[in-house]
Amino acid sequence: MPRIGTNPSRGKTLDFKPARTTVAVLVHAPHQAGYFQDRLDVTRMTIESILANTQEPFDLLVFDNASCPEMVAYLQSLHERGSIDFLHLSNQNIGKLNALKRIFDIAPGEIVAYTDDDVFHQPGWLGQHLAIIDTFPNVGAVTGFYIRQRVAMSSTSTLAFANRPDIQTQRGLLMPKKWEKEYIINSGRSWEKYQSEVAGIEDIILSYHGLEAWVSAHHFQMVTPKAVMQDVLAEMLPDGWTDRIMGRMVEMDDLMDSKGYLRLCTRDQTVRLMGNAISDEVAALAEKSGLSVKAAVGKKPNQSLMSRLAKVRWVRYLLQGIVNRVYRWLNE
Repeated sequence: MPRIGTNPSRGKTLDFKPARTTVAVLVHAPHQAGYFQDRLDVTRMTIESILANTQEPFDLLVFDNASCPEMVAYLQSLHERGSIDFLHLSNQNIGKLNALKRIFDIAPGEIVAYTDDDVFHQPGWLGQHLAIIDTFPNVGAVTGFYIRQRVAMSSTSTLAFANRPDIQTQRGLLMPKKWEKEYIINSGRSWEKYQSEVAGIEDIILSYHGLEAWVSAHHFQMVTPKAVMQDVLAEMLPDGWTDRIMGRMVEMDDLMDSKGYLRLCTRDQTVRLMGNAISDEVAALAEKSGLSVKAAVGKKPNQSLMSRLAKVRWVRYLLQGIVNRVYRWLNE
């Protein structure tokens, strides 16, 4: 069929200019049961806290990694309203590392503020992250909630920087107990496991050009120059792809560190890890930001016969087998 007329876009220029920062959220909620029962509410808090509590210019990019229809419908509604600038929907779960590579390749900003879909962003969070990137040299990643264990992980270059004579440091057990308790609850750890992870590790606060930051960073949430992550991911994925659904995140952190990049955390707690359910405390933070949310209903201790039987080892093994089989049937 012959061409009729001229493409009306020919010769026109774009009005769109990307913001310096792209805020990117990776979403995955395959269903609304078990571990993912409250994921829609958690993801909603992640996105709404970003929209409510980010003062700096940004474009919002969401990559959905094969979520259930309810999650996809929610994301599409935000995109239709203009709250999400770039929405990418994958019909297949392509794995986290592959999704990260695509996020950093398509993000239009020179800075990418990446987050998993279970992180609450507090007022002023982005500005404090950007201040560290703009002040400290050779920054690879800045995160907004401090994890003591990470001082001993992927931090060799940052620790070397801390030992420079022109850097002021505070060392010791400086992390507020409140932060420790929050992390233990929201990451599903026991106090005993947490203590074993942080045994012998001291906190370090750096001061550079009058700005303080913790020595520590993680991969759940980070603000990073896009070029840094593209460099790291290109080396990790020389063929552009991996067959792993999850994993290799610590390897990613280690590689960034080995390339000499600093890995830091904001001095104030600027984001909160929610885990897979909204706690009363996070619900209170949301209300302060003008967001409507309900905390997940906690389970009361169950002393029934069935509950006691479920604690018997071989009974638990049998029941778990039944649950796994039903799950496979539902997802065939």
